[in-house]
Amino acid sequence: MRVLVLEDDLQLGEVIAAGLRSIGFAVDLAVSIAEADLKTAVNSYDCLVIDRMLPDGDGLDFVRVQRTQGARTPVLMLTARDTLADKVDGFTIGADDYLVKPFAQAELTARVIALCRRAEHPVSPTITSGDLELDLARRRVSRGGVVLSVTPKEFAVLELLLRRAGQVVSRSELIERCWDEMAEPMSNVVDVVIAQLRRKLGPPALITTVRGTGFLVDADG
Repeated sequence: MRVLVLEDDLQLGEVIAAGLRSIGFAVDLAVSIAEADLKTAVNSYDCLVIDRMLPDGDGLDFVRVQRTQGARTPVLMLTARDTLADKVDGFTIGADDYLVKPFAQAELTARVIALCRRAEHPVSPTITSGDLELDLARRRVSRGGVVLSVTPKEFAVLELLLRRAGQVVSRSELIERCWDEMAEPMSNVVDVVIAQLRRKLGPPALITTVRGTGFLVDADG
């Protein structure tokens, strides 16, 4: 999952990003509406975390434009404005959730996870493929009933592959969805994570390499 955080307080933005990255999200930061416009024009996001009071305007104006252009990416608004009227304005314009500052990082993380799941349409809290199970709520992987130790990045890659079971997922798409803009597209980061997953998942092999295209998990496990 990839998230854009639009927050002009760099320290707060880095704290939010660190919390989301710790559970496997790829996070891009923007400090102005202009920068967020540029990032959303070139990247696809699973969730937007938007501050209201920004150097070049109100974050709600950014959301309004996004909705006018047909974007349906879930939006979590962050603001110090806590009146009912402020919240109603946000929901009317197209925000999906509202979190008042100051807030706990754990709550923000939980809300982002919920918004991303909601955008995927109603889904089970677990994803399975054969004897492999991903527990999305607890971010836990098990195979044959044995819990496996995986990193947040490994979980993110495995989740995307399982959600797309039966379809080839390209290296470029894995980088776009599971890494942030600091990732080097020509590096071998994807291959390293895939190799680590194969080792941890053990036999029989679950992830197939489709030469010159990407990676595939069989829909039937």
